[in-house]
Amino acid sequence: MPGEPTKTQQSSEPQSATASLMYFTPPPDGSRPYTRVVHSDTDTHPPQNWSSTPHVVQIQNLRGGREHLASLDSTGFQFYSHKSGMKYEGFDSEEEIKEKYYPETEELIKKLTGATRVVLFDHTIRRHRPGQKDTVQARQPVSRVHVDQTPKSAAARVHRHVPSPDLASQLLQRRFQILNLWRPLGHPALSWPLALCDYRSVDTERDLAAVRRIAMDGTEGETFAVKFSEKHEWMYLRGMTEEEVVLIKCYDSLDDKNISVYTPHTAFEDPTTPEGSPPRESIELRALVFYD
Repeated sequence: MPGEPTKTQQSSEPQSATASLMYFTPPPDGSRPYTRVVHSDTDTHPPQNWSSTPHVVQIQNLRGGREHLASLDSTGFQFYSHKSGMKYEGFDSEEEIKEKYYPETEELIKKLTGATRVVLFDHTIRRHRPGQKDTVQARQPVSRVHVDQTPKSAAARVHRHVPSPDLASQLLQRRFQILNLWRPLGHPALSWPLALCDYRSVDTERDLAAVRRIAMDGTEGETFAVKFSEKHEWMYLRGMTEEEVVLIKCYDSLDDKNISVYTPHTAFEDPTTPEGSPPRESIELRALVFYD
């Protein structure tokens, strides 16, 4: 049933994975970090002015009855069982995604969160293609630790995607969130799965660095890159299937020290991936989520 926590798939699951995650290293000249959206393989603009440094971490596998350790308001993410009405082939059609998957996801997010209004504003399909460059036309899994939104960019998203300026101002007076709903496509995501960092292990004053995100048309947004900390606690659900989703909190306006605000996350090369596993394919859909 929609909204049920996902169930254990296998009893012989590895308890954890030891993997190298890519963390933020600031620009050496002290300048403000930026990331530029790359349009194609021939784009000559420098994609960023900062670098990433690998750090080896333990990533706990929540299969085997530990799924309940993750919840949206504590860790910042939560796993659920949900079968989409869309067939795999349908995700090749932008029109079908917006016509069928958007309404389905809107209702699912309302059911899972109790939200009264959901505004879906974006989606990305990612297919791991070894050796290919990540471009707007062919998105690869993001293999660096990041948070999709900052408080500044979250508020800007409301103004950008809510059609009425007056309504946007009203909605910003109440609690709102930006959530991603992530789902594998076609086969289990054993290759390059998604690792998520427990919000309670993050020092938001020290660990997060705001990064300008410059779009192809020159407009700017802002994301958080993440600095390494030995205190970070990482989790994943190994081999997520297309009948499982994870809600990822990118921002929460609620001012409560006991409630998560962000979820650092990244794709990673899982050493427990069985040989011959198909490359990961997934869809993530981004939503503004409002509460009365």
